[in-house]
Amino acid sequence: MIHPDMMILYVADAERSAAFYAELFGCAPVEASANFAMFVLPSGLKLGLWTRSGVLPPPTAEAGASELVLALAQPAQLQQLFADWQQRGLAIAQPPTEMDFGLTFVVLDPDQHRLRVFVAAA
Repeated sequence: MIHPDMMILYVADAERSAAFYAELFGCAPVEASANFAMFVLPSGLKLGLWTRSGVLPPPTAEAGASELVLALAQPAQLQQLFADWQQRGLAIAQPPTEMDFGLTFVVLDPDQHRLRVFVAAA
């Protein structure tokens, strides 16, 4: 059986997006060029950032059509991270909100991809 281990976001500018995620995650990409950057995160997930104009076959979805999800264990961690990201000036798409799956908030990266943070409902 095979399992995915990498996610690629199509971006307008891979270098700009790599700088955004490096600041956000506190780590440098393991690979970087003018049109592609890849992070290997402690969870094992590989996150690729590929300049949209160089993707073959060309993508058909609009920018921002993806959501990267980060799970936290405690509501206090979520509130602290929200305050930190808000202070950094990240675009807030949804402030902390209770939903049927738990407490969540959403910010946007430079290409309008969603970064959802949540704590699962008990």
